[in-house]
Amino acid sequence: MDAKPVKLLNFLRTATQFEVPIYQRTYSWQRSKCEQIWKDLMNSGLDDSVDAHFMGAVVYVESGLFQVGGDKPLLVIDGQQRLATVTLLLEALARVLGNEEPVQGFSESKIRNRYLLDPDESGDKRFKLLLTDTDRASLLALVQRWELPDQPSVLLQKSFDYFKEKIDGLHGDVAALCKGLDKLVIVDISLDRTKDNPQLIFESMNSTGRGLSQADLIRDFVLMGLEVDDQTELYQRYWRRMENDFGQEGYASYFDRFMRHYLTFRTGGIPREREVYETFKDYAPKFGAGRDGAEALLSDVRRFATYFCAMALATETDAELSAAFRDLRELRVDVAYPFLLQLYWDYDQGGLSHDDFVAAVRLVEAYVFRRAVCAMPTNSLNKTFSTVGAGLDKTCYLDSLAGDLMGFKSYRRFPRDEEFMRDVKVRDLYNFPRRSYWLRRIENYGHKEYTPVDEYTIEHIMPQNKNVSAEWRQELGTDWVRVHQDWLHTLGNLTLTGYNSEYSDRSFLKKRDMKGGFRESPITLNQDLRSVERWDEEAILARADRLAKLAAEVWGTPAGWVEQEAEIASVGGSGGQYSIEDFPYLEVGRLGQVLFDSLRVEVLGLDPCVEEEFTKRWVAYKAETNFVDVVPLASGLNLFLNVDIHELVDPKGLAQDVLDVGHWGKGDVRVSFTDATELLPVMALVRQAFEVQMGEGVNLERPVNETAWLGGGD
Repeated sequence: MDAKPVKLLNFLRTATQFEVPIYQRTYSWQRSKCEQIWKDLMNSGLDDSVDAHFMGAVVYVESGLFQVGGDKPLLVIDGQQRLATVTLLLEALARVLGNEEPVQGFSESKIRNRYLLDPDESGDKRFKLLLTDTDRASLLALVQRWELPDQPSVLLQKSFDYFKEKIDGLHGDVAALCKGLDKLVIVDISLDRTKDNPQLIFESMNSTGRGLSQADLIRDFVLMGLEVDDQTELYQRYWRRMENDFGQEGYASYFDRFMRHYLTFRTGGIPREREVYETFKDYAPKFGAGRDGAEALLSDVRRFATYFCAMALATETDAELSAAFRDLRELRVDVAYPFLLQLYWDYDQGGLSHDDFVAAVRLVEAYVFRRAVCAMPTNSLNKTFSTVGAGLDKTCYLDSLAGDLMGFKSYRRFPRDEEFMRDVKVRDLYNFPRRSYWLRRIENYGHKEYTPVDEYTIEHIMPQNKNVSAEWRQELGTDWVRVHQDWLHTLGNLTLTGYNSEYSDRSFLKKRDMKGGFRESPITLNQDLRSVERWDEEAILARADRLAKLAAEVWGTPAGWVEQEAEIASVGGSGGQYSIEDFPYLEVGRLGQVLFDSLRVEVLGLDPCVEEEFTKRWVAYKAETNFVDVVPLASGLNLFLNVDIHELVDPKGLAQDVLDVGHWGKGDVRVSFTDATELLPVMALVRQAFEVQMGEGVNLERPVNETAWLGGGD
């Protein structure tokens, strides 16, 4: 590797040609970056005390070590955005100069023949800079002053238009701009492919991914080390097709997210958003080295990208699946995609039938929506969907999935019909996120003819106006203030209409009987309003009951599951076998009882989802699973936290790692509680164990054998 500072214009003039490898990202400079470089150029051009303005580095590679002056194209691996932007600026400047030379060396012909074109060459060799396929045609058209292609590079065009506008605004006084361009300095870094590792150098210059997406880094990692012909072939066969599948805007917005979901599915772990690239580098060697390994890896990524686009970007061609994916998209549950990628893979490979695939997606939708209505915490969904598919029995795929989802307890539970119908009737659904989603699903449930809900607006049957009219006060009854407050935004009082402005705050009977009123409405949600004579609390609750039952069908539980649960309940189990009376150290008056009573209140008060269970040897407190187990002793209590000791903040040093010591309980961190004054620091540790389980921490649960007691307590 060799590096030296040079003037950018001299660098361009002496180079034969720069070529951006086909796999590199497209031109991405937004207006803000163009504004900054314009400001820098004008400031340095106007200030004679400034000798140079540093613009960054340009890194390029060829088969041998050389710098500008050879006769082969230089493959640019960093700096292409700056080169492209300066090229656009020079072209815009050349167009206004003509034969004038306001600053020595700056005329139309000199700019074009020194920095933009090589007059001694023909074809593509004429051009000083060749961009990737997506941008190449647009840049060449601008430099040749041709009409732009039918699908131009939008950002290239915008940057050129910006510079042209700014130069036109100078009204011919371009001397400062020319001087600023002449002061631009870059670091010329040339690499020898036989001695230097372009990928490592590229990473060191983009160590935090600054300016590059995780997908950019991944693409460069896979292709950069290959021969140029292999780079071109694999890019065109796999990566370019993925870019086309996502589209220009979709690629920028969704591809990083897709890679995170792909790696979550493939590795079983959830990489942090800024660590996707590092996770990918650890995963990639599984496919082998060289061209064959790169092709196998790209083929796998492209296959799953196709699945993702079908689900997340509406490219699915099957009508039933497309409708199911659309509904799930509206819930915006990105964390479900790793699991959905598994489902799609199994469906594509023939291991999951079409009908079961649709049913599985609908089951995920019902699980997510019911939990949202019941205001259950969402911070566990990431882990839920990254792991739910791991233990599925694929010989009875759908039943196994239903068993997993329906088997979750506490804050991860699948709300049953009774809970869901109770909450959906009282929840503020008007201010519910994505309210058009639930209205559309109810309105279109069971219909072959689709009703486009977006063409209608939400109607409050009992009006929103805080200044309730005398007519409506009489309608609602003597307790009208409470009725209006309690039920205004709830299921029973909401519907759809195309006559919102006509309805206004009219009385119910007028809304019902007017032209276009509820009696004439073709909307399914309005059919039960045709025969209602009075709109009061009783009518609102009656309609809410009917719609809640319908909602329980729309977002239904698995077929036959109610009967299975009843059968399981009738068989019974070991739960409730033990109680506090089975622990002699918790008898009234003993130290253990005093400490336990104070601790118990605090632990159960952490969250409504916390459950208490008495086992033979300890008292378990669990959310998803045990986060702390309490073992009563003669001298107090031993608490075993189900958390890695390194995750705890423990300034008093109360926690002990007992991984290699026999103990009861499911956790490997012991905290001794022997003095009532220690309640606060002890609870601080318990709270941390609870929060790890409620968040995205690693699932530390493992089987425990109660008989494997080797000591560690009284």
